[in-house]
Amino acid sequence: MLPGSLVRSEGFVGGRWVKAAAAFPVRDPASGAELAQVADCGVAEAQAAVRAAYEASATWSAVPAKERGVLLRKWHNLMIENKDDLAKIITAENGKPLKEAQGEIQYSASFLEWFAEEARRIYGDLIPSTAKDRRILVLKQPVGVAAIITPWNFPSAMITRKVGAALAAGCTVVVKPAEDTPLSALALAELANQAGIPAGVYNVVPCSRQQAPAVGEVLCTHPLVAKISFTGSTATGKILLRHASGTVKKVSMELGGHAPFIVFDSADVDKAVAGALASKYRNSGQTCVCTNRFLVQKGIHNAFVEKFAQAIKKELRVGNGFDEGTTQGPLINEKAVEKVERHIDDAVSQGASIVIGGKRHSYGKNFFEPTLLSNVTTDMLCTQEETFGPLAPVIKFNTEEEALAIANSANVGLAGYFYSRDPAQIWRVAERLEVGMVGVNEGIISAVECPFGGVKESGLGREGSKYGIDEYLEIKYVCFGGLE
Repeated sequence: MLPGSLVRSEGFVGGRWVKAAAAFPVRDPASGAELAQVADCGVAEAQAAVRAAYEASATWSAVPAKERGVLLRKWHNLMIENKDDLAKIITAENGKPLKEAQGEIQYSASFLEWFAEEARRIYGDLIPSTAKDRRILVLKQPVGVAAIITPWNFPSAMITRKVGAALAAGCTVVVKPAEDTPLSALALAELANQAGIPAGVYNVVPCSRQQAPAVGEVLCTHPLVAKISFTGSTATGKILLRHASGTVKKVSMELGGHAPFIVFDSADVDKAVAGALASKYRNSGQTCVCTNRFLVQKGIHNAFVEKFAQAIKKELRVGNGFDEGTTQGPLINEKAVEKVERHIDDAVSQGASIVIGGKRHSYGKNFFEPTLLSNVTTDMLCTQEETFGPLAPVIKFNTEEEALAIANSANVGLAGYFYSRDPAQIWRVAERLEVGMVGVNEGIISAVECPFGGVKESGLGREGSKYGIDEYLEIKYVCFGGLE
């Protein structure tokens, strides 16, 4: 299934492919078959990558913004030319349906296109001074070496969203890809190399789950690393923040979500069901912005649950990501399946009803039936924790105030969604939801032009959009005196 021309198994450091003392297997989550043995980089390789990035940083930051943009555009073009092969790599190591993987590649490439253009729009300021003999200038300059730690669920998109911004800003990067999906990162490194990105500007250090803590610690504590960008769980993010605090690094964190999806009595139920289906079951529920809690007002609750169940039966098909018509691939591993089971068992034991699904799928051990629960309460695990799987729990509520209280009760706040046709209610709820991103009558909200990120324990900073490049820049104030 893997296209040979883009499959690399070594680390990429200083423009060269490097081996490690050991290797670790990358497996297909659908079948369990081994896809490749990848270099298990450790502390030495991580340190070498940081050094290579640091040595390249002065030269890269001096490259005119237009030229950096040209190279990013070449990288974008190569991604588009190789989109089918890149999508096959994602489906093989991640399990998501091929059509969804193809969409991810288009989305991923768009970040390189966006930041190729934004490189030329890093503007400073000239500030009027109160002193006649002074002039005040504000510059924006690259922070230096950025360490980027990416997740497995959107391996390609998370890399280009971060690396595109960093390179456009004039930074150099060291990427530690997720243990389950390093092949996507290495394929992108191959294309970056082909695009002419200079040696040392983009480095990749894949590693096993066993080596990950040590490699992560090197990247977060190394004195030559100026910036950490991480996407993953809140628990891991807190560990990295503690490491980074020792040298006071600039940090951006895109952490866990617990997205509410509120359906008010005034909503168009059919549109709400369509949005719910798209928001919940994309990548089998394994995205940080997937809905985790459905809150449905009592007046339309029964109609919504019935139509949602019908849509799940009609629209969703479990299978291998390479099979035509598959919409639901496997979960990433058996541990993920066990968490879904645990959440369902807990809910049912407390009185929840399984409307549809509820168990492992016969297709294989990592496959789970798309599941809908009703009679759910806020005491259940599935409404207190992020499931990260194909489980949709529905809570019935009475008033807008009650819905907002439930939605805002979480200690995280990444995305939130709601459906309403009441203009006043739309403004109230959009402003009062404690999240970084809100979908109003819309279940899919990610776009390259839009700032991606959360509030509370969902993270720090924003990615994508014009705001994303600022995460890799420092502001320098310059005072010119003696001008009279």
